[in-house]
Amino acid sequence: MFIDNAKILVRGGDGGRGCASLYSDKYLRRGVPDGGDGGDGADIIIKADHRLFTLLDFRYNKHFYGKHGGHGSGKQQRGKNAEDIIIRVPLGTIIKDALTGCVLRDLSIDEEQVIVARGGRGGMGNRHHVDATPGTPGEEKEITLDLKLIAAVGVVGFPNAGKSTLICAISNAHTKIAAYPFTTKSPVLGVVNLEEKKFVIADIPGLIEGASLGKGLGDKFLKHIERTQMIVHIIDMAGFEGRDPLEDYKKINIELKAYSADLAAKHQIICANKMDLEGAKENLVRFKKSVKKPVFAISALNKQGLEELVDAIAKKI
Repeated sequence: MFIDNAKILVRGGDGGRGCASLYSDKYLRRGVPDGGDGGDGADIIIKADHRLFTLLDFRYNKHFYGKHGGHGSGKQQRGKNAEDIIIRVPLGTIIKDALTGCVLRDLSIDEEQVIVARGGRGGMGNRHHVDATPGTPGEEKEITLDLKLIAAVGVVGFPNAGKSTLICAISNAHTKIAAYPFTTKSPVLGVVNLEEKKFVIADIPGLIEGASLGKGLGDKFLKHIERTQMIVHIIDMAGFEGRDPLEDYKKINIELKAYSADLAAKHQIICANKMDLEGAKENLVRFKKSVKKPVFAISALNKQGLEELVDAIAKKI
């Protein structure tokens, strides 16, 4: 299951107590303070991991509490520091303080990490010739995790336009394909391997009119295109379900612009799909008269025209 938003509670471990102890032997008339310091509590660290693709784990595991530092002891023995807790999340996860809305870190690099709740510092032992002190408490925060997939290319279009078929044909992705709308219910990543380079391409679930306002969960899907370098706009040129290809093209661009001006400004490669079906060639001629941009005519199902399309994508990345 693909989950791209979660809220968790994190709390650093408390620092250990400093020790009050006196060392004495037969040669000392008065004991010497030798109480050790307490150990530090565990920090809570969130770390990016390229092997993860969903926040599903946080639907069931929402609380992360660090262990306390060890207490100091006599003979100037310092308490043991608690081991930090590392929470692994997918690349592209934005971490926010739920109370303030402040962005703590946008984890877009593998192994990048941030401390979201610091553990308490250990208390001082009386070996410093002061009264022993307790450790300080660890920080506690409510954190929101918001995942935006990182891909070079995002494929957009109306439901059943052939996005999943295209992704499966040119990459290593394996996604469900069927002849009904909304077969793909969550974004799917695939890697396109070429001789000289490779890139990640994202299959975004079908968009519909009103997607920018949340219709059909469109706003949740559109956010995953924000990080892409470019967009492949795929159109059912045969109008298989009675839709007009030109109107489909205009409506998707309206939704992109309504969601974000930056999204609408991204470079688009227009892809006319289902050219193997009746009526597609006539619609393509009419489409090109209105849209004065290059159009790649393909049949994703029959794998026709895909090499030219992939080469064009690779040159723009």
